[in-house]
Order: sequence, then structure tokens, then C-alpha cells
Amino acid sequence: MISYLEFEKPVAQLEARIAELRSAAEGDDVDITKELERLEVKSADLLASTYSSLTPWQKAQVARHPSRPHFRDFVEHIFDDFMPLGGDRTYGDDEAILGGFARLDGRRVVLIGHEKGHDTESRILHNFGMGKPEGYRKAIRLMELAGRFGLPVVTLVDTSGAFPGIEAEERGQAEAIARSTEACLALPTPMVATIVGEGGSGGAVALASAERVLMFEHAVYSVISPEGCASILWRTAEKAPDAAEAMKITAQHLKKLGVIDRIVKEPVGGAHRDPESASKTLGKAIGQELDTLAKMSSEDIRRMREERFLQLGVH
Repeated sequence: MISYLEFEKPVAQLEARIAELRSAAEGDDVDITKELERLEVKSADLLASTYSSLTPWQKAQVARHPSRPHFRDFVEHIFDDFMPLGGDRTYGDDEAILGGFARLDGRRVVLIGHEKGHDTESRILHNFGMGKPEGYRKAIRLMELAGRFGLPVVTLVDTSGAFPGIEAEERGQAEAIARSTEACLALPTPMVATIVGEGGSGGAVALASAERVLMFEHAVYSVISPEGCASILWRTAEKAPDAAEAMKITAQHLKKLGVIDRIVKEPVGGAHRDPESASKTLGKAIGQELDTLAKMSSEDIRRMREERFLQLGVH
């Protein structure tokens, strides 16, 4: 069953009407085929027009949709032979950041990403995708393995931010994030990062400091959440829509600003309506980027990565 967002209410009403007609027509001799077709076309057109003009705040809601595909969904649909590796060799394992060896259409890669979970139990297990220091140290360990074995790195970023708890600070959260960002920048092999849902603050940057950064059409990427920004500037989270507009958090804004390199299309209505199709499109885009980068030397890749980040914010 689809979970509708607030701005999708007109679509929800139409689709509920369609479902009612189908149910009423069962075992009935009345032919309502034409009426159903008319309503289905109207519903599809309304959905398409709604998603073609989403505000930044509405995109943030789509990026957080409870049914949006996460790390494990992408592993299922586009990666093969995934072999997870756990632990940071220092403290423990972090279920919010997963990673290991995998294959993408035959290409061997090191895959790292955030996992939020889909239900209450799994969300608690994965800490809602908020990585702890041991998660970022695990990512560093995986990137070091990638460099050692000459494998490209693919990251799937989807977090509201790194875990802000006291225990995380006690175990060196800030340093772990900084070291993970450093590991990205120093990586001698190709790296492709994709913002698949939320890209929040340093917790996202620590896995997204790549020479090629892709972003789903309705994902968001920002230094702080719209609610957090609104709470600081206006002392109320109710101003979150205004903050989202001012912060330029959408893929379309960030592409113009040079923060990301490529926008990956989603199915009409968002990736949550067709996770498999969205995953396949993403896999194809990542594969194309890896093929291009595979032709470059380690020195050129590092130089490309360095120049990319030095140019951010330069007009």
C-alpha cells in the first residue's frame, strides 16, 4: 500500500476512487472500463504534473519517504555477489553504515553506504541511517582495501546526519568524519558517490567526497536539515519550507552550483513507487561513470578530485 504525502492528497483521492470502482465492478455486469481508463489517465497526468513542479520542501519529504529504497534494496536490485565486511578493528561494528565487496554488471567494486531500515525494528537496528564513529572508521578501512586491491569505490549516501549522541562524541565522531573525508580525497582508485535520499551535513560528505557525485532527481543534500536551519534562524521549525527554498538543497539547484555532477531520473512519483526501476537507472548511471573513470590514471583521478573541490563556491 502506498503511503501518500500531504501534497499528494489529490492523487490519493483519485486513486482511491479508482480502487472503489474496481471493487464495485467485481461480479457486476456493468462495463466501467472506459470510466476506469479515463480516471487512470487523469491520475497519471496529475501525478506527473505534481512531481514536475515540487518545491524544495516537498522534495525533502519525498527524499524521506518511508518506502524509498535504501542500501539493501540497491544491493538486491543492481549489485551481485555482495560480501559484507563488518567492524572497524578498533571498537565495534555500526549497522548504520554498511559496506563490502560487490559486482556491478561484472565490475568488481567496493560498495559503502547508509542503511536507514524500513520498519521500526530495522530502523532502530540501523540507527535511522545515522553513522557512528565506528561506521566511518569501517568506511575508511574499506577504502584502504579498495586502494590496496585497485578497486573503484561506489557510495550510496542517505542520512540525515552523523549520530549526535554523547557516546559518539566520546569515541571521536568529529575525527572519524574528518578521517573518512580525507580517505575519500586520498583514494588512488575511481570513486562515484550517489545521494540517493537525504545527504545531511558532514555525515554525508564523509562518504561523498568523490570526483563524480550523482544525485537522484528528488533527493536533497545540505549542510543542515531545513528544520534545523529554521530553528536557528527563526527559532521555529515551522519555517522549514522557507529554509529549504533558501538553502538550495535540490539536485537541480546543486547541479547549477557545481556541487553535484549528474542528476539521475526517478520514476514518475518518486523512487518509492518503483524501487526496482529506480535502482536499475541508478546502476546504469554508476556503470557509465565507472567506465569513463577507468580510462584515467591514479594521478589524474586525484587531480580531478582535488580541482573539483577547490572550485566549489568559486564564481
